[in-house]
Order: sequence, then C-alpha cells, then structure tokens
Amino acid sequence: MPEKSTTVADYLIERLKQAGLEHAFGVPGDYVLTFMDRLIASGVDLIGTCNELNAGYAADAYARIRGIGCIVVTWGVGGFSAMNAVAGAYAEQVPLVVLVGGPRTNQRRSSMLLHHGVGEFSTMQHAYAHITVASVLLDDAGDAPQLIDRALARCLSEKRPIMIEIPVDIVDQPCEPSKRQTPSGPPVSDPDSLNEALDEVMALLASAKRPVILGGVELHRYGLMQQFMRLVERSKLPVATTLLGKTVISELHPQAIGVYEGAMSRKDVRAIVEASDVLLCIGAWISDINFGVFTGKLEGRQLILANSGRLKISQHVYEQVWIGDVVTGLADRMPAQGVPHPPFESVAKREAKPSIARRGAKLTVDKVMSRVNDYICDDTIVVAETGDSLFAAADLVMHHDVGFIGQAFYLSIGYALPAVLGASIAAPNRRVLALIGDGALQMTVQELSSLCRRNIPAVLLIMNNDGYTTERVIHEGPYNDIQQWDYHKLPDVFGGGWGRRVETEEELEAALSQARSSNDGPAVIEIMLDKLDMSDALKRLGAELSPDKKHSR
Repeated sequence: MPEKSTTVADYLIERLKQAGLEHAFGVPGDYVLTFMDRLIASGVDLIGTCNELNAGYAADAYARIRGIGCIVVTWGVGGFSAMNAVAGAYAEQVPLVVLVGGPRTNQRRSSMLLHHGVGEFSTMQHAYAHITVASVLLDDAGDAPQLIDRALARCLSEKRPIMIEIPVDIVDQPCEPSKRQTPSGPPVSDPDSLNEALDEVMALLASAKRPVILGGVELHRYGLMQQFMRLVERSKLPVATTLLGKTVISELHPQAIGVYEGAMSRKDVRAIVEASDVLLCIGAWISDINFGVFTGKLEGRQLILANSGRLKISQHVYEQVWIGDVVTGLADRMPAQGVPHPPFESVAKREAKPSIARRGAKLTVDKVMSRVNDYICDDTIVVAETGDSLFAAADLVMHHDVGFIGQAFYLSIGYALPAVLGASIAAPNRRVLALIGDGALQMTVQELSSLCRRNIPAVLLIMNNDGYTTERVIHEGPYNDIQQWDYHKLPDVFGGGWGRRVETEEELEAALSQARSSNDGPAVIEIMLDKLDMSDALKRLGAELSPDKKHSR
C-alpha cells in the first residue's frame, strides 16, 4: 500500500485485491453506482447478476474456491435482498464481503425520508450485525482505513462475512493509508494447552483398536488440506468425511472410505465409523445433517473434536488450541508404522461397475448418479442443490480438492444455480456440473441468463420429479406440488446454450456425450423421473426413521 494519500474507495479496493479478490458480483442501484465505477476502473471484474440474493449465492461459491468473495449492492432494498445468502455464508464459515453503497452523509442528518429506507438509517447495519462478524459504516474518511482493515482481518481470520457501507460522498474522499497490516498468519495456540491436548490424543490413539479419522469443512476453510493429508498418510488410518467436508481429501486416496452421514451413509462406511472406538474429528461440525438427521450412532466411543479454536476430548476442553497446530502436531507425533487398524475397503478399492445404457430403460435417480460418477473427471466441480440432489451426490467419487460444493448445513433451496456461476468464474479451467431439483430451480432460475451471457459451458442436470420429493418423504401435502415447466426449453428463453429432455438411459448418455464435447454455453438436461423416485441415501434415511423399524442397537 503506497504511503501517499489515497481515496476511501481505492483503499478499500486495494485491500480486497491484496486478499485475493479478482471478481465481484452485484446489482446496480443509485447509491452504489459511483463505487461500482471505481471498482471496474481498478481491474476487478464486476459480474452483474439478476438479483442480489443470487449475487450472494454466486459470491459464496466463488469464496469457497478462491478464499474470499464479494457482492456490491445498494442500500436498503439491495442489502436486505442479499441477506439470506449472507446468512448462509455465516452459517457455513464462508469469507464473504458485502459492500453496500449508501446515502450521502448529509442526507442522514436530514428529516426527509429517503427511498429504499426502512426505519432508521442504521436499521440495515444493525440487521447485518447478526449475520456478520463486522458491520461497519464508513461515514468518516479519516477513520475509514482502520475500520476497513479491522473488518477484513476478521473476515479472513474467522472465515465469515462482513458488511461495509460506504456513503456516496465518501467514495472519493481522500484518506491516509493505515499503517496497520492486515494479519495474514494463523492464530497462535497456547503451547501448554496444545502439548497437553496432543499428548492426550496420542495416548487414546495408541490404546485404540479401531480408530478412525473424520475430516470436516474447517480443513478447507483454513487451507489445511496438505497438512491434513500428511496426518492421514502418517497415521495410515481410514478416513471418512462429513457431507459438508466432502473433498477435503481426494476420494481416490487409498485411505478414503467415503462420506459419513449416519443412516444416509453407505453401509460399509457406516459400519467402519460406528464400529470405531476412537473417532478423531478434525474440522468436522456435529450437526443434524452431517450425522444423518440424528441417526448417527456414535455413543460409547472416545470422540475427539478438533475445531478452529479449541479441542474437546469427552469432558476435557482445551481452549486456545488452533486446528492447524493440532493437525501438524499429530502428524509429527505419529509413529513410523502408523496407528494399527483392521483392514478396510477404500473408495478406490470398491468394484467399479461402468454404467451401461440399456435400450428403452426409464431413468431412475440411482442410474443418473451412476452415469454422473462415470462422467466426473479431474477437472470437474460438482454443485449439488439442497434436497435429494445433495444426498445423492454424497456417494459420487470426487477426484480433486474443492471439487464439491453444496450447502450441507444451512440448506437454502435455490443456492445451486447461482453457485454454478460463482464456481465457473472462480475456476474457469474446470467444468461445473450441477444437480438441481425442479423446485429449487424455479427459485433462482434467472441466473441461467448470466451463464448464457458469459457463454459458460456448465452442465445443468435438472431432476424433474414434479415437485419437492424430499418434503414428500417427510410429509406429503399439496404444498409439495409445483407448476410444471419445459425446463429444456429455457435456453431458448434466455438466448444461449442448449437444452434437451431425456427419459431413458440412452437419451441421457447421448446428452452427456454432447455436453462433454460442447463449449457453446450452458447445457440444460431435463431428466424425467418418477414422482417418488429418490436416492439410495434418502431411502436409507427413510428406512431408519420408519416407525416400523425395530431398533435393536
């Protein structure tokens, strides 16, 4: 950062670029237009979206790949419209910057009501305080650099959203660059607590008969996949992941056994995890979805929980112990021969049965997922929509880190299509394949327009089962029905890409072959399914939760 005077907008934008930001997503509005001009002039690519909610979802997916995302919206209506996406980013630890262009400072002192406003001028800032780690107003150019640096430091260190509101008349106000450097290093663990915690963990592992590692999303959020891989390979233990943490390790790794999610897990994965006597959870969240809607059976074993700021072993809690130091420390202490464990079957060892299209055979969710598994390659990113698309995707074999994106905790329906835009912009050399239910698509379908506008060759598999199947499994009612659309004709409406409706295995095979060879915008493949057809994962969960099931365990 230069020593000479700069402007508030230029200072803010430079700090964002230093954090790795190259793109931002947003919708224009009168209060934010000047700032948008400055952003574009700086070289940051501003991606226009169809609404602010979609901008938030797109920036969320971008941040999961790049480490920081940004949306730019106008005060009031724009900021409030984006809030659900920001709440999801907060819930799932995604570093997202919300930049809001606001009214002039002198207008805030006037008694006149301003358009887009609701209540007091500070209403939106106070609302954002509940779903961000910092919600600040830059109403004084002199203080702006310090406020910007403090907020960005929290965003990057805590991996959660911040909101910065910049009034129109502050955008080009001069300011003196802050001499305070944004912290770039990891938190510092208390050495005594760390050593005591590592000693206790290693003692438990040394005495265990069937220890297992469970990897979670924080490994990705804090950039610890390489360190985690070293721990995994030195331990020689089987490694499962949570659904939210899928792809913190390549599922072709010889120690990867798949996703654990309670009753929704594959039987072999569930058997290994639930037979463990010590479960080392690294960066994993204990949530209802991660553990199969309360069907995970992990009682009666030592549970070690290493998360971003502390480590917990039974009733022992070690504070000021950072997850990165735990991963590195455990890897350093692993015996040369690893930790003993009975033989296990990894994902890579499972018998691979290539999908063969049968003439005239109607499609099922199971057959679709089998074909998608064959389609995935090293450069594929899978985006899975909330609902059965997400549950079905758990058993896909992902080859690459950050190869899977899904809101597996907050579960906001409609996330996936805008996320395809964000992921495609973040990783232009990788192709995105999305699994989206028909009901979810109707919520945010406008963003197909943005994919067409940028000629993004994403593959969109629209699972048309005539409504909300996951909700039908929970409780049937007329509210689960939706208006039927000709989804494969949407590219004609939006003016880009191509579409096809498929009902048989042969037709799906032909459509995916065309998609692989095409770079002519998004491919919309509408897959016709039975109304009550569902993934194996959802079937397993339904069987576990059935009132007729006799629990013998």
